[in-house]
Amino acid sequence: MANFSAFDGCCPSVKNILLLDSEGKRVAVRYYSDDWPTNVAKLAFEKSVFVKTLKTNARTEADIALLHDDIIIYKFVQDLHFFVTGSIEENELLLCSVLQGFFDAVTLILRNNVDKREALENLDLIFLCLDEIVDRGIILETDASVIAGKVAIHNMDGDSPLAEQTLSQALATAREHLTRSLLK
Repeated sequence: MANFSAFDGCCPSVKNILLLDSEGKRVAVRYYSDDWPTNVAKLAFEKSVFVKTLKTNARTEADIALLHDDIIIYKFVQDLHFFVTGSIEENELLLCSVLQGFFDAVTLILRNNVDKREALENLDLIFLCLDEIVDRGIILETDASVIAGKVAIHNMDGDSPLAEQTLSQALATAREHLTRSLLK
């Protein structure tokens, strides 16, 4: 059995990814660090992140905050707040690319209707999205069209609207969205 402790600290990593509503309540969260060992500690962290960023306006582009020894990259849309947390030693641009990949993939999956109701109705797809982006803290993918495509493949037998698309249709939708976002 391989000893992976030799890799600790050398690979860029994420401590958690949070998707909260406009009141700071959980919609979808994944923790990849033992910094918050209990659910109470996780809820307290989520509340402190929400309070710290509440008065900012991160709607047009991602913003950054420092909380204790953590870097938090965040972005808001409608009634959803997206957060990615990394250690103080992490590269902010890499954390920002994780956040943007997550945000864009969710936008693709929800067909540009990014709000709490739609997110809750497609929660399984959002969790699949998180699983495609990060595994045990290690960043796997940040390209939204690749993430959305993999989620579509995982969900081909489901009854979600994205599952009704072929892979080429899902990728075409992803390309269309990315093209629109680049032309802004």
